[in-house]
Amino acid sequence: MAKGRTPGAKSRRKPAARRRGFTLRDILRWAGRGLAAVAGLWLFFVLLFTVVNPVVTPYMLAEGWRQGGVSRDWVALGDMAPEVALSVVAAEDANFCLHWGFDMAAIRAALDEGAGRGASTITQQVVKNVFLWQGRSWPRKALEAVMTPVVELVWTKRRIIEVYLNVAETGKGLFGVEAAAEQYFGRPAADLGPRQAALIAAALPDPKGRNPARPSGFLRARAAVIADGAATIRADGRAACFED
Repeated sequence: MAKGRTPGAKSRRKPAARRRGFTLRDILRWAGRGLAAVAGLWLFFVLLFTVVNPVVTPYMLAEGWRQGGVSRDWVALGDMAPEVALSVVAAEDANFCLHWGFDMAAIRAALDEGAGRGASTITQQVVKNVFLWQGRSWPRKALEAVMTPVVELVWTKRRIIEVYLNVAETGKGLFGVEAAAEQYFGRPAADLGPRQAALIAAALPDPKGRNPARPSGFLRARAAVIADGAATIRADGRAACFED
């Protein structure tokens, strides 16, 4: 008989704990934590980029890999000719100073006219270029719709247009107006005239297919309209949010 054991006493061993697998609740909890971490990281970069210039964007990386490199020189908005921002806003988003990231009038017009008309604001394009990927997928558009008001809330209008003018694709392997000004006109963005700024703005919808240095008849006509639009938004106050 084993020492210290009462005769007839039963061993009281605890039953082995059952191994518990992941439940749906566990998966949802970890997914929620992951999304919160990603959202927090993104918000950190939104705050950081209010004062720090984005070094590179996902599209720049993709184009650099595809073409063996890209050209981009960051230039502060105050160091560009005033006509640059005026022309780009007139061409891409004339109501830039009046909306909070979405131009509802342009959206309604796009819905009425069909897929041939775009309605993306400059803020939406900045969000896409700096934080997301190219293309027309619904997931990207959904993220863009969520991110755009946050960027409008955190960044000033001057900062938004400054970032856009430095990250927008302006030619084959070119990003930003400084690279475009040097490539097409052999001068810095600070020395661009109204016609040259308007030609660069006119090429933005198709930067790989339009050459401001050798403009087609369509590009010249479009640039003339943009130059008139730039003068109009300056005169009626729609450029007040980004002008000195």
